[in-house]
Amino acid sequence: MTAPSPGESVITKVARILASFDRQQRSLPLTVLADRAGLPVPTTYRLVSELVRHGLLERDESKQIRIGLRLWELSTRGSDALSLRDTALPYMEDLFESLGRLTTLSVLEGRTILYLERLTPEGLDLNRALVAQRHPIHAASSGLVLLAFAPAAFQEQFLSKPLARYTPDTVTDPQTIRKMLADIRQKRACIAPGIGTPGWTGMAVPVFGTGNRVVAALSVVYALGTERAAEAIPAMQAASFGISMALGAQPPRRN
Repeated sequence: MTAPSPGESVITKVARILASFDRQQRSLPLTVLADRAGLPVPTTYRLVSELVRHGLLERDESKQIRIGLRLWELSTRGSDALSLRDTALPYMEDLFESLGRLTTLSVLEGRTILYLERLTPEGLDLNRALVAQRHPIHAASSGLVLLAFAPAAFQEQFLSKPLARYTPDTVTDPQTIRKMLADIRQKRACIAPGIGTPGWTGMAVPVFGTGNRVVAALSVVYALGTERAAEAIPAMQAASFGISMALGAQPPRRN
């Protein structure tokens, strides 16, 4: 819990309340919500009542509070992320059908990546890369791809701060990561075993938009030791090419 700053705006307090919900805590009692938001209970009650009145929050039968359907409706209107997801989905489905592996689409969001879509093989129990879930940039193949094509100033800013180690294979040394990023830019692909979740290997390729700017990363995940990079990478790059052309990217020039 972070205490509110003096003079904090109503919008900031509302943002605190909305950010208090997560995948594990989809509905909360008022007192728990106030604690998670770092707000006094009376303030939380007043703001929640207003948000419920406008449909942005809801109260269930037990009076617990949850995100309202109206908020989801408003968040989907004119969203670039959803437009990207809708464009990519048919190509992702073809890739998923071809490889039969967990397939994801993600974008860069601050110092994390945000997953927009996930196609999951039946029976796979891997609690990561869920839709609307965030993940550390340096601990995912998709994150490394997005970082490799990010502006140099962003890369240096990101690498100037200490990086957490999530598994024994997570790379945290900035100089090593810089070499990895150069290799990714050259190959337009990343293969990263075990850097985010032990026992799993992520492979990712960039997705380009207008102006040939990288706007997303397309990824598949293999159980460690079952990787078939020679099959997966060309299939992923073909899917990425289709998505990129649909988004308005220009085809690469032939030498």
